[in-house]
Amino acid sequence: MSNRPGSAQSRNAWVNDYGNDGIRDEPDLVDSQYMGGNKNRNAANTSTVATKSTARGGGGGNCFASIGRGIRSIWATRQTEETTTNRELYVKTTLRELIIYIVFLIVICVITFGMTSTTMYYFTKVMSDLFLDTANTENGGTFRTLTSVEDFWRFSRGPLVDGLYWEKWYNNATMNPDEMGYIYYENKLLGVPRLRQIRVHSNSCQVHDDFENFINVCFDSYSDSIEDTEPFGEIQDTEYTAWRYQSEKALGGSSHWGLLNTYSGAGNMQDLQSNKSASLDILDYLYDKLWIRRGTRALFMDFTVYNANINLFCVVRLLVEFPATGGAIPSWTFRTVKLIRYVTIGDYFVLACEAIFCLFILYYGVEEIIEIKKHRFSYFKSVWNILDILVIIISVVCVAFNVYRTVEVGDKLQDLLKDPNKFADFEALSYWETRFCNAIAIATFLAWIKIFKYISFNKTMTQLSSTLGRCAKDLAGFFVMFIIIFLAFTQLGYLLFGSQVKDFSTFQNAFFTLFRIILGDFDFHQLETANRILGPIFFMLFVFFVFFVLINMFLAIINDTYSEVKSDMANQKNEFEIADYFKKGYAKMMDKLNFKRDKIVDIQKALQSADINNDKQLDFDEWRQDLKTRGYADGEIEAMFARYDVDGDRVLDEEEQRRMQADLFEQKAALNKEYDELEGKGRPGTGRRSSSRVSFDESGEESDDEGSGTKSSRTGRTTNGVSYEEFTVLSRRVDRMEHSIGSIVSKIDAVLVKLEAMEKAKLKRRETMGKILDSITESDGTSDEMKREQMEKLVREELERWDSETSVPQSARGASPSDSGSKNVRARSQNGNQSSEA
Repeated sequence: MSNRPGSAQSRNAWVNDYGNDGIRDEPDLVDSQYMGGNKNRNAANTSTVATKSTARGGGGGNCFASIGRGIRSIWATRQTEETTTNRELYVKTTLRELIIYIVFLIVICVITFGMTSTTMYYFTKVMSDLFLDTANTENGGTFRTLTSVEDFWRFSRGPLVDGLYWEKWYNNATMNPDEMGYIYYENKLLGVPRLRQIRVHSNSCQVHDDFENFINVCFDSYSDSIEDTEPFGEIQDTEYTAWRYQSEKALGGSSHWGLLNTYSGAGNMQDLQSNKSASLDILDYLYDKLWIRRGTRALFMDFTVYNANINLFCVVRLLVEFPATGGAIPSWTFRTVKLIRYVTIGDYFVLACEAIFCLFILYYGVEEIIEIKKHRFSYFKSVWNILDILVIIISVVCVAFNVYRTVEVGDKLQDLLKDPNKFADFEALSYWETRFCNAIAIATFLAWIKIFKYISFNKTMTQLSSTLGRCAKDLAGFFVMFIIIFLAFTQLGYLLFGSQVKDFSTFQNAFFTLFRIILGDFDFHQLETANRILGPIFFMLFVFFVFFVLINMFLAIINDTYSEVKSDMANQKNEFEIADYFKKGYAKMMDKLNFKRDKIVDIQKALQSADINNDKQLDFDEWRQDLKTRGYADGEIEAMFARYDVDGDRVLDEEEQRRMQADLFEQKAALNKEYDELEGKGRPGTGRRSSSRVSFDESGEESDDEGSGTKSSRTGRTTNGVSYEEFTVLSRRVDRMEHSIGSIVSKIDAVLVKLEAMEKAKLKRRETMGKILDSITESDGTSDEMKREQMEKLVREELERWDSETSVPQSARGASPSDSGSKNVRARSQNGNQSSEA
């Protein structure tokens, strides 16, 4: 008897339970193939019902709790959630973290690349070529080849002023006043250039007693303690500031790291003018009055240019150091920076990305606080967590400097506009802007490295980190040995060749020179020229011990560990493969579509074949009988029938059947569209998708070929294949299972043999006892003495047989309970004999 409802109300309720589309999907049936069946769904449904009932009874407290859980879920990570036991949660959390982090990475890359461009390089090259490689007309020297005080004055009164002041066009036509002040006609000179020198006072060093009568004054190398702060020269000339010392605070300067020393931002300074002739007059005056003297140790030339076409500043500093040995050593810095950040539409897009970046920093900051609160000190044991902290700290510093830079540049430009003939000091600001770019570049680098944290679920991606982590202790021990030998060679090279070879002139240069030798970049001829005996010996020893021994030891440690890691990974299953996850999701969608297709095919065939009496009226019994044979439950059959039985007479007339056919065709078209969309997103070359589409369109023919009788196409599901790695793991498991089963079978055989032996012994005992009883009951005139002897003989034979049967297991296992039992039996028999004799 069917479980159909008996009234219209019950039928409507049944339809509502099974959905309003008439043809209900069964996603749970498909999900159970991948997610562990109905157990998890039942647990989830139970928890959902419990949550709803609790919410109805708990009131506002549970409402706030649910809000708190929702807020906390925003910062859900693998470290804050219990993902070790829930594979599905682990997959979803990892993908969620990865997607959010990719967005963060895109934002930080947009910011980083929005601050720089290839134009910066060309701007720097143009300015450096102009001031470093332009030769003077007297001896053809350039700033790069500057070696003396005379060379400096030739450069300053020639290429320097010619490069700073462009007052004529390329055809020697004089420029208008508003056209002047542009270098290469495009780069505006901001303010006026500045000259500044740093001096040491006389008698700053100790003269040997033998030379005191010949050498009256002594000027040591520069240091802060011996810096000369006294006025000198033409101090009565108040028109020039070059003769009076000014502190670093008064000048608003900062220290500078030169080739020989680190110099303060103080000194004796002189600003030039905004035109060429006035600036030449100042330089001629300083030259005539010997502004550079024996105590001068460094001379700075600072100026700033701005190109409005590309919105870039180029802050230039030319430095000439005058060592205590005499001569001059030039150096320079050209910092091309973007101090005015927001001008074009692209700049404002970068500004929007910077705002998003700040939100990301806040988001990740809260996330790290939650993780630290949960894991305490164990949080800092992970390298990835330390990397997160570094990225956040660097990012916060960069955001703070970005705000400071914007405010400071605005103030400096306002001051410069008030007095165009004032020196524009952008040196310190450009220095920190460069450090800002370096910091954000490091943060971007670390952010890219952090991607390995989110792709660590793949065995191939973890080979590098696993190899380095496993050989870390060996590498640490090797590094100690390497650095001892390397520093020993560095000191030896510095002491042997430091006075003659430039690459070994300082300990730092010697250190990096030896690294270059390891990489094959060396000049053996210089070492041989410096010392024809020790030079080749030093080179051969270094190459042998460091290159052939230590470097190969390092590679051996890495290779050996890598082989171990690769072997271990070949024998273990992935924690989870992201590709398999997406494949599984794709297969899941295909199975759902196939399930819909099979159901539509079954209903179409039922409409054609269920009308047994051919009266064009399909009653419920005919409908139920046909679908029952196709594997449908009574509830599904009743729901589909009640959907189209409008009049409730339990019969589908022709109109109702046509309406069902029309709905089936609509659902078929929608299903075809879903197939097309899934094929567009799926992998190319997959035969399963096309076969699914063809089988749906030609359902009638295919169903006949698939099976005979009334077998439903629902039961003809395709199964997904397994990967090679899964097949290998399963093969190993089968091998182990076969071995275990073989061992179990052998043990069962041994038990059966023992049971058979026990059964035989039981039969023999029964036979012996029968003989004993027969000898007792027989009364053939035998004397009691004879009967007693026969009984003793039978008992003795039985005991000997028992001893022979138990000798083998006793020899293997030692004494057993049966042994003691036989002894007790023998003792009892002897006692019986003695009593009978008595």
